[in-house]
Amino acid sequence: MSERDAGDTMALRVTVQEEADPRRAAAGRRKRKGLYLAIVAVLLAGGTGAGLLWAGRGGNGSEPESGPKIKQIAVVRTDLSGTREMEGTLGYDSARTIRSAGEGRVTWLPTRGATVARGRQLYRVDERSAVVFYGSTPLYRRLDTPGTVGRDIRVVADNLKALGYDIGAQPAPGTVVRQEAPADAPPPATTGPGQEGTTPPAAPSSAPDGGAGQGTDASQEGAASPSPSQSTVREGDGVLTQSLMSAIERWQKAVGIEPTGVLDFSDVVVTKSAVRVSEVLAQPGDEASGDLMTVTATTKSVTVPVESLDIGSIKSGGRVTVVLPDQSTAAGRVAAISTTVQGEEDESGNTGQTKTNVTVSLDDPQAVKGIDSAPVQAQFQGESKKDVLAVPIGALLALREGGYAVRLSGGRLVPVDTGMFAKGLVEISGQGVSEGMKVETTA
Repeated sequence: MSERDAGDTMALRVTVQEEADPRRAAAGRRKRKGLYLAIVAVLLAGGTGAGLLWAGRGGNGSEPESGPKIKQIAVVRTDLSGTREMEGTLGYDSARTIRSAGEGRVTWLPTRGATVARGRQLYRVDERSAVVFYGSTPLYRRLDTPGTVGRDIRVVADNLKALGYDIGAQPAPGTVVRQEAPADAPPPATTGPGQEGTTPPAAPSSAPDGGAGQGTDASQEGAASPSPSQSTVREGDGVLTQSLMSAIERWQKAVGIEPTGVLDFSDVVVTKSAVRVSEVLAQPGDEASGDLMTVTATTKSVTVPVESLDIGSIKSGGRVTVVLPDQSTAAGRVAAISTTVQGEEDESGNTGQTKTNVTVSLDDPQAVKGIDSAPVQAQFQGESKKDVLAVPIGALLALREGGYAVRLSGGRLVPVDTGMFAKGLVEISGQGVSEGMKVETTA
């Protein structure tokens, strides 16, 4: 047997004898276990010596069961944009309850889901139609007196004109107009023996419209102040001229209302735009004094309740990404931010809880076609920074004395200042930090 063979045999023997001894085998296992724990501790600390320790074992040991892997990555120059994700509800907005302004019995109602536009009937009471007009001022009085001035009359004039009716000229702001007797008023009493004479009717107006109720411009020098039977037209007002009343009469005939030229406030329902019937609350034959239906806008939006601490980061007109239930997305913008106070003021002067809702309008209504209402996620675009240096968040190492650092490929620590965090990246700056430098990060 050669000397080398004898040495190999001796080594084999020693190995067999050591493994055969249970005490030594247990000690060997404890030793290996201690080595494993040391390696895991180094890995968790982000050290670079772990690779050397494993290499020293000649690759004969198994990989550690836990601990992050370390890799090198370059510092990049990029744009960062932060987002805030909040829960919201997709649905039709501007919900309101419709009640009849007149008395009687309901004789017709639309179906749920129907859309009612300008000039179309919304319901009928005693077979008299209530028609939708667009505007912001509801009708609140019977329009029967030529020369009446107001914003409600402007609503009537604008809608009839939009429906194609010739309403004639409307007096300009600043014009003083005179009210005359109501169109359906009884004729004045005649003078008889022993009776006081009545005031004769005013002379016909010479206004270009040729209609009663028009007068002169109040801005003319020497113009008298309006009397109780006169009114000055203000910006946004309309005037119930004879031409407008003639247009009302033609419109009434077209929609099946008795053509009198006199408009009752129960004949018109003023809405901001076309409405969608979301729920029918009454039945034909019911008293019209109760709730008839609820209507909404025909467009959908997203309503997001927002905490007061978060509202400062949301701006009107800001971009929003809406994540739908099927995980598809729809683009939108912040259309409105409304704040309400719930509850009354207590004895200490503290008001109720403040609630803020953010309304998000959608750029493409077809993106949510087929969805009437659903919970969604709204991602609000927050702070953004351009052309900054950034690394993955896993590259940051917390320093014992405070602050953060990154470890270069050679093992040297470089202190850094952190800025914006967004989508797994963090903005860094500091002496010696440059684009392209290699730093270590967890995989």
